[in-house]
Amino acid sequence: MTMLPTVLITGASSGIGATYAERFARRGHDLVLVARDKARLATLAARLRTECKVAIEVLPADLTRQADLAALEDRLRQDERIGILINNAGIAQSGGFLTQTADAIEGQIRLNTLAPTRLAAAIAPRLAQAGSGAIVNLGSVVGFAPEFGMSVYGASKAFILFLSQGLHLELSPKGVYVQAVLPAATRTEIWERAGMDVNALPEVMEVGELVDAALVGFDRRELITIPPLHVAERWDALDGARQGLMSDIRQAHAAERYQR
Repeated sequence: MTMLPTVLITGASSGIGATYAERFARRGHDLVLVARDKARLATLAARLRTECKVAIEVLPADLTRQADLAALEDRLRQDERIGILINNAGIAQSGGFLTQTADAIEGQIRLNTLAPTRLAAAIAPRLAQAGSGAIVNLGSVVGFAPEFGMSVYGASKAFILFLSQGLHLELSPKGVYVQAVLPAATRTEIWERAGMDVNALPEVMEVGELVDAALVGFDRRELITIPPLHVAERWDALDGARQGLMSDIRQAHAAERYQR
């Protein structure tokens, strides 16, 4: 009997991360759940152990802290049972750029970009050597929508999209699947933590529907999964325009419009 890979999920105490935990547990995967809130992790783990009969380990960690991040990196490097990484932990932006403190900006960048990059870098060599496994990075449609006015958060999610595309090019030939999941507004606690009222938003997806859609993309081995996008060709057109732009860039001379 083939053993299913263990799934490590960051930000697993609530919202998208907790829902991923439930869905993978129902599929029969053992889990490693990572978040700051030990009590909530323990409660979730106890319920899923009972309901799904899988092994679940709880790892309390704050991924903005160097020691916690390094310990998790070591675990990903060494534990050969872990074959799927769900990079879900993140924080939203509270207020505009002019009101952000230096500490808030640094914390957001550490959690939204540095942590998932380092965790992916920790597990990727082992997965590539095994020729199997998956890295799932949670981004956001805000990453290509500066009009939303969330400059630091949007930039961090644009980083996640680019990172996932780059990792796909490097790792897919070695048998490692990389997926970027780009939600729009989803009903989770991230809004309250950022001081925003989710009920004031015109349209909000329920978290179960989001994760179920993301897992359809996962099973199809999509690179980019955008659950709220109804016309898939819109993304194809955007990516095609990007590739067309690259083919039109010639580096030997400045474009004629910039020459005097």
